[in-house]
Amino acid sequence: MRNLRNFTLCALLTAMCVSLFACGSAGAPPGFKPNPTGTAPTITHQPASQSVTAGQSATFSVMATGTAPLAYQWYLNGAAAGTDSSSFTIAAATTGQTGAKIYVLVTNAAGSATSATVTLSVTATATAPSITQQPASVTVTAGQSATFTVTATGTAPLTYQWFMNGSPVGTNSNSYTISQTTVAQTGAQIYVTVTNVVNTATSRTVTLTVNAVQASSVNVLTYHNDVARTGQNLSESTLTTVNVNSTNFGLVGNLSVDAGVDAEPLYVSNLTLAGGVHNVVYVVTENDSVYAFDADTFAQLWHVSVLGANEMASDNRGCGQVSPIIGITSTPVIDLSAGTHGKIFMVAMSLDNNGNYHQRLHALDLTTGGEITGSPVTVQATFSTTSGTTTFDPKQYKERAALLLLNGVIYTTWASHCDDGPYQGWIMGYNETTLAQTSVLDVTPNGGDGAIWMAGDGPAADSSGNIYFLDANGTFDDTLNGNGFPEHGDYGNAFIKISTVGNSLSVADYFTMFNTDSESNADEDLGSGGEMLLPDLQDAQANTWHLAVGAGKDGHIYVVNRDLMGKFNTNNDSAIYQEIDSNGLGGGVWSMPAYFNNKVYYGAVGDHLRAFSISNAKLNTPASSLSAASFGYPGATPSISANGTSNGIVWALENNGGGVLHAYDATNLATELYNSNQAANKRDNFADNKFITPMIADGKVYVGTPNGVAVFGLLP
Repeated sequence: MRNLRNFTLCALLTAMCVSLFACGSAGAPPGFKPNPTGTAPTITHQPASQSVTAGQSATFSVMATGTAPLAYQWYLNGAAAGTDSSSFTIAAATTGQTGAKIYVLVTNAAGSATSATVTLSVTATATAPSITQQPASVTVTAGQSATFTVTATGTAPLTYQWFMNGSPVGTNSNSYTISQTTVAQTGAQIYVTVTNVVNTATSRTVTLTVNAVQASSVNVLTYHNDVARTGQNLSESTLTTVNVNSTNFGLVGNLSVDAGVDAEPLYVSNLTLAGGVHNVVYVVTENDSVYAFDADTFAQLWHVSVLGANEMASDNRGCGQVSPIIGITSTPVIDLSAGTHGKIFMVAMSLDNNGNYHQRLHALDLTTGGEITGSPVTVQATFSTTSGTTTFDPKQYKERAALLLLNGVIYTTWASHCDDGPYQGWIMGYNETTLAQTSVLDVTPNGGDGAIWMAGDGPAADSSGNIYFLDANGTFDDTLNGNGFPEHGDYGNAFIKISTVGNSLSVADYFTMFNTDSESNADEDLGSGGEMLLPDLQDAQANTWHLAVGAGKDGHIYVVNRDLMGKFNTNNDSAIYQEIDSNGLGGGVWSMPAYFNNKVYYGAVGDHLRAFSISNAKLNTPASSLSAASFGYPGATPSISANGTSNGIVWALENNGGGVLHAYDATNLATELYNSNQAANKRDNFADNKFITPMIADGKVYVGTPNGVAVFGLLP
């Protein structure tokens, strides 16, 4: 009974204690803490790292929420700093404080929050701008761009403001470019100010000179400058043996097109089109496109495609010589007097949606690129043989050799795709006004092969209207008729003269080597190279000689008398005017020569560029000079620029997987004036094509590439 009373008493006392504590009665047990009132701090905007210059102030700020009052304690490298404030300022930072770690502790009655740790960076005292490289005066031709550049030092950031004639121009940049200058801007005064937090520096004032486009009479209307194919421009007054060097001369532009350029660009000066007078460069591509560019500004004036509806450029026909597509391969020809504005003629190959191949001759207006009435015409032909006729098959051919315009007729000559037969040696003439076919000749009608390649050279012509070319390996009739001509009219692997009398084509004369059959069978043909007609020459007895020169894969130089070429002798070549088979070339020829000042220039495969002087109406051996560089396959076709007989420069392209343009003193090829690998940082590098002939006009050199035309000239 006593135990029950004790239990009841204890339970009663416990209940009273719980009741007292629940009512907040005094006498809470030791260590008991009531729940705080309010909200603890939360940092809503962290401090940010600061970068200042020595002596400048640096301020760090924080934003926080929570029940007031909030207390702030800043720390610098772990030590308390600053005041009870949401910001902390170092009035004058020192370089010794760079890298200091800063954070802040924010507290109130309900708790605390610690910010992110940020960094103070202190640089040395700011320096004012100083111009270390002043702008330079610039001289350009109207329409070209002009760029002015300055180099300055000083504490960043630097701000640039350019001025032209006192007015602000350009952007905040260390260079200022006028994209298309005008003659009205000549004499403009250009300077720039460079500013930072310390001060402003002003450059010297320089001058913009804008020259008007110079009136020119220079025209390059056909391959290698003339129908003799000499490759000489004797009206070049800008480029000299003094200024053509890597300091003053180099790559100045690129004419961008839609495919490879295998044809030599052509040039017309002072042509009125597109609302003005322009010097114009014409470019054709393997995508069957034709372009006209301003030669001074490089602006595209017009671009047309000569493809028919539902057509594309031809595939390469399984031959890598022209690849991956075949369009316009050969160099066109221009007649300034044709039509209303002049015409440009070209041959284009295409492939339609049904798998049919087409070859067409086009005539375009020089000023618009529009097709002339009656253009294009489809190339087709037949020719009589001893057993019937042979027919031209467009898919078997490409127009590799340049077009020839002679006495109002456009002449085309045809090459095969590699040596993939069947094919023959076709020549066709078309009236340049109507594009009607006027004549056809097959020089291997009863045999095979006999393509006309000539490394892109075009047939040459003399003043009497005769045509000359080198035919490649093919059938040659060893049995001759009573006049010394092949009995079945097959002239494969020969130097051929064609008569055009009465708008009819016929072989008037020829020369072929005594071992022509073995050379053809070995693919060692004459037609890998091109021909060139020499000017009339006199021997010591004052006899005048009409000569032509050519060379092919055997590396011999054949000089023929155009009046009596030598025909064929089974035993030797004694009937030829001159044959150089020793002390001549150091390799086979897949190119053509050039002529200047009584010298013939040749670039054989794997050989140096060589100059052969002429005396007594013959080429002298050995070469009078040669280049230090040698030229790998396919050698080089040189071109000449000169001002009359002075400042002669021989230009040659080296095909080495990257392309090198060389310039040599024409009087001595041992003197190289320039090559495009000389300038630092690959300034003048360009991509090359296989068979490219440089074209020179009005101070610029034009070089076809896989995607355009590289333009070289005097540097701004």
